[in-house]
Amino acid sequence: MNARQSAPPVVDGNTEVIAHLGWPTHSFKAPMIYNPYFESAGINARVVPMGCKAEAFPQVLRALFSLENIRGALITMPHKVSVVDLLDEVSPTVRVAGACNAVRRDAAGRLVGDMFDGEGFVRGLRRKGVQLAGARALVVGCGGVGSAIAASLAGAGVGAIALFDVQAGTMEGLAQRLRTHYPAVQVSTGSTDPAGMDVAVNATPLGMNPGDPLPMDMDRLSPRTFVGEVVMKTETTAFLAAAQARGCPVQVGTDMLFEMIPAYLEFFGLPTTDAQTLRSLARLQY
Repeated sequence: MNARQSAPPVVDGNTEVIAHLGWPTHSFKAPMIYNPYFESAGINARVVPMGCKAEAFPQVLRALFSLENIRGALITMPHKVSVVDLLDEVSPTVRVAGACNAVRRDAAGRLVGDMFDGEGFVRGLRRKGVQLAGARALVVGCGGVGSAIAASLAGAGVGAIALFDVQAGTMEGLAQRLRTHYPAVQVSTGSTDPAGMDVAVNATPLGMNPGDPLPMDMDRLSPRTFVGEVVMKTETTAFLAAAQARGCPVQVGTDMLFEMIPAYLEFFGLPTTDAQTLRSLARLQY
């Protein structure tokens, strides 16, 4: 089905479902981007948010992929790490990141996973002119999204990555995988100090709720540091506002999402598009 065909009914008996699995769901933005694009392109599929807590996730994932009209699943917090062990096959990016955000069922009925958070984040930086070769990057938060961003930054040729996570085991595990797969990259752990960094990333949930502490010492930020955010509850989080007050260029959380969706669409076997088209069609609400 191509973009010149008329849009199908909002939902009918032929609609395919892409489940958006995570908890809490109040910050989900993907349905407000994918679904307007599907309508515009005449693609009879819909992204449906499905609130799922951690303890129910394994059963829910298996049940969803027993449905005949499931096209795939978007996986978000807090399931990006735990889903990896539930899959039959994963991409090299998933193995490095230790996390996964997209699942589909292949022709043999196997569950296959890939990870696009890091790719979307890096595409956004490059589109804004950030030079990553040899750069120094700080990634605060080493869960699903932080691991993917760190892996993609390493793949993009940064010279050094500093990692921090309150869960020391998670942080050190990511550091070891990075050292194994990207031995040319200098990897350090245990500090949130952004001084001297070319790129500083909040890959934690801090900013989802009013009054959350900031993920790093903003007084240590140089105005030349490019600051990136993954939280999408609001466009300009308290972290980004503080960075802008320091004079730093920034990337909002939804930029990562727009940049990764074309890769998701290809993964799900659907007609793809570009970030600019998605932005022009999206109906975002905060």
